[in-house]
Amino acid sequence: MYNCSSFSPSGGTFSKPQDRESTSPSPLCVHRCSSRASTELPRSAASATPSSPREQGRQRALYPRIEKIEVSMRGPGLEGTLLVMNRGISTPLSCARHLTEHHVTNSALALVDGELWPLHQPLTRSCSLTLLSFKDSDPTLVNQAYWRSCAAMLGQVLETAFKDNYTVELLSSPEVPVTVGAFCCDVALDPQLDSWTPSEETLRSLTRGAQQLIHHDLPWEPLEVLPSVALEVFSHSRFKQEEVEEKAAQNPKGAVMLYRCGDHVMLSGGPLVARTGQCSQYEVTALHSLGQGPWGLQRRAQGLSLPLQLQAHHTVWRKLRRRAEKLVELPKPEEVTPPSLPVSDPPATTSV
Repeated sequence: MYNCSSFSPSGGTFSKPQDRESTSPSPLCVHRCSSRASTELPRSAASATPSSPREQGRQRALYPRIEKIEVSMRGPGLEGTLLVMNRGISTPLSCARHLTEHHVTNSALALVDGELWPLHQPLTRSCSLTLLSFKDSDPTLVNQAYWRSCAAMLGQVLETAFKDNYTVELLSSPEVPVTVGAFCCDVALDPQLDSWTPSEETLRSLTRGAQQLIHHDLPWEPLEVLPSVALEVFSHSRFKQEEVEEKAAQNPKGAVMLYRCGDHVMLSGGPLVARTGQCSQYEVTALHSLGQGPWGLQRRAQGLSLPLQLQAHHTVWRKLRRRAEKLVELPKPEEVTPPSLPVSDPPATTSV
């Protein structure tokens, strides 16, 4: 487990463990973001992790015999490459391992027969496969998945950062384009914290939590499950249970896609990149108050990040950070154009 350091809600400095009794009460416990093993799971993970391995085992049992599939590789230098892989077991990442180390380390996402596909999601049929990276001539789809992944990491940090006597209700992670300048995650904290004003030290603490996840280079593992399984996973969250029902109703198969990162299980609006280690520069830049909502006082956490292959000089980073501090305002419902298909659907890929 990671060591916990406390700070005063009014903006005090970190205290050493032996001095903790003499400090004022502190909402944050930095940092308890669990990587692989922990003697005490976070609130959400304690209820989420038992179901995921069971479901993974159930889905693997759907393929009692190893069946072979043919994967036709697409991309520079790969035309004509045909791989024979295992149905329901092999993933796009497995295919990358049959190519070069460059493909393994730089691939962030895949296209399977033109459909966006997470690198860790098993292949279920013979198909064509294109590995996508941040250095592609048109990285639009990868950039969108990266921004979404950064927001997912921010939600994971928020949900595990606070002490057990404070509730944390993760709300939505709004889908915003990279050009906005910041990714964001909406959250409703315990009513006891309604008067709490996050300080710069708060943001630095949350940033360190994200950097720990990046350091552990954890995979974002997708798993498509029945709504009943997802409802069990999110039994701790009223909002997430409603979100599960909405996503199941929107999916023609009635299923819900979950992602697991360490001990944390989450919903996502679309595919995530392969692993946390593909993030490099990462900073939590703001925690804005949005006012009262159905779930209490709603706040919007925002951040800025660049992938490992694209890093910025510190002077450029400071300018980007100032922009990312400003509140990301979403268009009102009446201003929103009719929703487009999710980026995981083939029509979205053909428009890029």
